Amino acid sequence: MTGSALPHLPERARDIARAVQRGDVSAEEIARDALDRIASRDAEIGAFTDVTAERALAEARAVDSARAKGATPGPLAGVPYAVKNLYDVAGLSTRAGSKISAADPPKTADALLVARMAAAGAVLTGALNMGEYAYDFTGENAHYGPSRNPLDTARMTGGSSGGSAAAVAAGFVPVSLGSDTNGSIRVPAAFCGLYGLKPTYGRLPRTGTFPFCDSLDHLGPFARSVDDVAFVYDALQGYDPSDPVCAARPVEPVTAEIAKGLDGLRIGVATGYFRVDADAGALDALARAADAVGATQEIDIPGVAEARAAAFLITNAEGSALHLERLRRQAADFDPETRDRFLAGALLPASWAISAQRFRRMFEETMRGVFAQVDVILAPAAPAHAPLLGQKTIVLGGREVPLRANMGIYTQPISFVGLPVAAVPVCEPGALPYGIQVIASPWREDLCLRVAAALEAAGVDRRG
Repeated sequence: MTGSALPHLPERARDIARAVQRGDVSAEEIARDALDRIASRDAEIGAFTDVTAERALAEARAVDSARAKGATPGPLAGVPYAVKNLYDVAGLSTRAGSKISAADPPKTADALLVARMAAAGAVLTGALNMGEYAYDFTGENAHYGPSRNPLDTARMTGGSSGGSAAAVAAGFVPVSLGSDTNGSIRVPAAFCGLYGLKPTYGRLPRTGTFPFCDSLDHLGPFARSVDDVAFVYDALQGYDPSDPVCAARPVEPVTAEIAKGLDGLRIGVATGYFRVDADAGALDALARAADAVGATQEIDIPGVAEARAAAFLITNAEGSALHLERLRRQAADFDPETRDRFLAGALLPASWAISAQRFRRMFEETMRGVFAQVDVILAPAAPAHAPLLGQKTIVLGGREVPLRANMGIYTQPISFVGLPVAAVPVCEPGALPYGIQVIASPWREDLCLRVAAALEAAGVDRRG
């Protein structure tokens, strides 16, 4: 949290919670400071679509009251946060970035992960801007305006969790929650210089969130440090049978794991497909990250381009099926770009989607073979740094291509088989950040975060 009106307040989630638990500062003071930051600057940034000031102050006072009575106020006591507006929040309509769903009745209950944050003592400050129905890589919303990159407000945050990244990068809140279907945590984290986590598919329950593509949707946190990502992720874990894909696995805390270092870890560096279209800065960021952790083994993963193509087909097919009735009734109320992508998906032959699902099983087997050779893989998160708002094309590999469809070229193949990934920023002073993916085998979020912590400690993000 940068530029506080109250400079003595801690900036990171873990430090805020400890200070509130000790009584060094009240949760209400922390909440008021966060709300003041949002009020003073969000008109410029566009991170929030809804600010829940009354709720935030009520939750903060409840934390302070619990502490005053000698009760444990929770591991996230007093930590301000906000959520992508596809999470249900009691009293708000779940917009999912759309004009259509914004007209739905307000929700009567919170999404499960919002309820878990509240139970841990965190304080909800609002709901965050996003690409319409999560079908976006830019952070530009036709209905609510763009979420602007706090590092350079002429540039994109990335999408579709653009508001989630902007809220943390602007210092409004120390942590936020987003979603990732094809890269919507990892790309905004890369553009905005943040850490993020896309857990294994099925690790965190999606109960009470608006879906995009059920077989690819993940939820996860953003923060300004690896420690805070792990700290929040541990509070979110737990099985829920209401989400049919949520795995009935024990809670596996990672906060203590990130201090274990790299001893015994085999770290590979993605080559081939993952370098063809990357610009010079993205390649340099990958090399710096590899050097920082002593990774020299190059990994050329077979079938990555096909995996990306298959992920596209599945996304189109599932996403369009979800919205067919809305398209029939209210086509004019969609962003035309979103509408056209859904319409294209509705026209896909069923045999193509079936073939894509079959290829997914084959690619899962390929990745099992890769992880027999290494424990963790480093790869770029995006082929370039944050583009300018309104930019429609980008030059990749010497070719001018549509921007929106190509920002996820390195993230889509990983989502396709649900692997856990930590996003890590790499940057020099005065420069826009790039992002690195730290990828592990299923259920090994601990390995992703151990390597991410080693990269953070090595100073790959040198903005100061």
